[in-house]
Amino acid sequence: MDVTGVRQVRQVRQVRLVPWAEGDFWLLERNNSPEMTGHLGGPESAERLIARHRRYLELDSGRMYRVVLAGSGETVGSIGHWERAWRGERVWETGWGVLPEFQGRGLAARAARAVVEAVRQGARETGGPRTLHAFPAVDHPASNGVCRRAGFTLLGRFDFEYPKGRWMTSNDWCVDLGQ
Repeated sequence: MDVTGVRQVRQVRQVRLVPWAEGDFWLLERNNSPEMTGHLGGPESAERLIARHRRYLELDSGRMYRVVLAGSGETVGSIGHWERAWRGERVWETGWGVLPEFQGRGLAARAARAVVEAVRQGARETGGPRTLHAFPAVDHPASNGVCRRAGFTLLGRFDFEYPKGRWMTSNDWCVDLGQ
């Protein structure tokens, strides 16, 4: 936090993470295309998008961000982290999406590294879970590549229910926040 009590945005090379705000609903709408949601069960209804936006704004444990280019401030996607139960313990989970016109530039990996550092710093300050996980579908090479480039360790495959009622095979990628 800075002296005004406002959480500072995190920057890793070419991207900054800006905390999710009321005016960011448009980004959920942009991300709600078959191209962007194909590995997540497909586009959501307007009602579900509104509910997701509310959840992002009201996260008690974790935070969602808009990912912006450090130089221009142009929004390129979103990323976040939230607490969840996983295999009998509390962990952090992360997920992201980069708009199609910005994909292939390494921006998601930079954003993921920034989230790792934000969660690591928070864990040092407040305690809480000591690991951060990402669960991309095994058949989503781009997201698995982001995990690899961002320094996550592959722990294995498992069946994951997302969204509720739809099962997919995912990889469990993990970062130890104590390192």
